[in-house]
Amino acid sequence: MNASNFGLPAMYRILKKAGAERVSDESAKELGRIMEDIGVEIAKNAVEMSKHAGRKTVKAEDVKLASKTSGKI
Repeated sequence: MNASNFGLPAMYRILKKAGAERVSDESAKELGRIMEDIGVEIAKNAVEMSKHAGRKTVKAEDVKLASKTSGKI
């Protein structure tokens, strides 16, 4: 499995914010890997949307729309 580019402290905070009393190292690492996979999929869709609009710059609206159409959020 690939390592995540997300920091472990951030993954711990997210899991704690979601209600976890205790968080294992492996669960924090796995959350990071999953979030990265989802993020890359959304980013690819956002890039395609900006290209379709004739732009080289990916805008926040592209990312928002891509996240809604990806079915992950």
